[in-house]
Amino acid sequence: MAKQKVELSEYERKRQENIAKTQALLRNLEMEAAEAGLAPTSRSGASTRPKTKAKKPAPKKIKQEEVAPRRTSSRLKGIEADSETAKRKAEEEYDARREADRAKRQRVSDAFRFSDIVVAGQEWDQDGKFSSIVAPAKPYQRTFSTDRVKGTTDKELKALRERMMGLQLWETYGPSQIKLTPERIYSMGFHPTADKPLVFAGDKLGNLGIIDCSQKVSEVKQEDDEDAEDEGPIITTLKPHTRTIHTFQFSPHDSNALYSASYDSTVRKLDLAKGVAIEVYAPSDTHEDAPLSGIEISKNDANMLYFSTLDGKFGMYDMRTPSEKAAGLQIFQLSEKKIGGFSLHPDLPHLMATASLDRTLKIWDLRKISGKGDWRLPALVGEHESRLSVSHAAWSSAGHVATASYDDTIKIHDFSKCGDWNVASSLTDAEMKPAVVVPHNNQTGRWVTILRAQWQLYPQDGVQRFCIGNMNRFVDIYTAKGQQLAQLGGEGITAVPAVAKFHPTQDWVAAGTASGKLCLWM
Repeated sequence: MAKQKVELSEYERKRQENIAKTQALLRNLEMEAAEAGLAPTSRSGASTRPKTKAKKPAPKKIKQEEVAPRRTSSRLKGIEADSETAKRKAEEEYDARREADRAKRQRVSDAFRFSDIVVAGQEWDQDGKFSSIVAPAKPYQRTFSTDRVKGTTDKELKALRERMMGLQLWETYGPSQIKLTPERIYSMGFHPTADKPLVFAGDKLGNLGIIDCSQKVSEVKQEDDEDAEDEGPIITTLKPHTRTIHTFQFSPHDSNALYSASYDSTVRKLDLAKGVAIEVYAPSDTHEDAPLSGIEISKNDANMLYFSTLDGKFGMYDMRTPSEKAAGLQIFQLSEKKIGGFSLHPDLPHLMATASLDRTLKIWDLRKISGKGDWRLPALVGEHESRLSVSHAAWSSAGHVATASYDDTIKIHDFSKCGDWNVASSLTDAEMKPAVVVPHNNQTGRWVTILRAQWQLYPQDGVQRFCIGNMNRFVDIYTAKGQQLAQLGGEGITAVPAVAKFHPTQDWVAAGTASGKLCLWM
């Protein structure tokens, strides 16, 4: 049955007519004011502000790219709401924003000079100098303190604990002053040089932050400028990728070569001496989306690149092979689910450990690859299953593998005799069990980068140790035996230092937060 037309009362009809007249009058006034140049602007009243004394010229800022088209006012253009014109305008703006977002995330295969991808900080020094560049978390509540150190009866362990607990935050600049990247830090590392601490960090949007932590506060007095503020340390920010830099590694053969793996499906080599970033690997199909979750360069072969993906694949690629040819590329489906991270044994790079969303740690031997087609796989030495997903697996130089899992544990597996394994070795379930299980809150949630145990590659005192972020806003340090050495903290740490990394040889620890801040202990 057809709906009956509702008849408006005389009062309601008059009220709607008055509203329509008022709206029409306001639109006409706004349009006339805009045409006459009398419309209000954000700078109105600027001339009434008191003049301040001239300040020293600020350093040249890098122009920020516009990532999306500006929105415009339909009301000022006289476009009525819910009209066909308004709908068409909204659709056009939506399509423009979607296209801008797609273009922003699209990987670029061209080589970049560092000057082309600097997004913040100073221009890159072309001479290759780095100076230009378990329970719910209870914030600040320690679970390891100096009282535990004082009560240690083992003299060697006590001395090591005292040394590790004695590490202090960088005195020159505090964490609140060091915004190393614009967005959340996902990867962190030191340049291998022992001359000075050079810290690198990759973030969520593909930025790479670089800082020389030997720099000092400027000694030039700024007496003429009372309003001058401390601008913080000099930081160089590059943007070699269009999406998250999940991990990076300095080549064991060339300390000036940094290889970075990204969710934009590419691996780039940054030559820090030449100031150039080139693409060394990407899927042959430019539209293929294959986000990378790990990268390693073999100690035995400077040209062999290893990588893992978020869809469970592992790849081996000879970088001497032209990118358009597949002869130098081998890809294996090691897991049906995401491989969160993998690592090669530092001294026996044919041994690989993978950690996966399928809850397993697996050890592989790359010296033997068997099978045909999609069923070709490296030799599986053994596997261990956890109750929940395993986030990362890291080899120590002495043959230990440390994993962090969402079952709130750190597991340390002792494979110190792996140098005796032959190609056909296969470990039993008992041999794959962890030697030590350390309770540790790994519930990072959505806004904190996943916690990963990272070994000091070559500790000078020979004691194998690793660091890992602590949800109470500290960084924990443990030995290969599961003994806690230190819990690093300090004033100014306002977020979880989730991404923690040791210097390969020095007792320096760097950690990054979700706000892009750096915490550095030396």
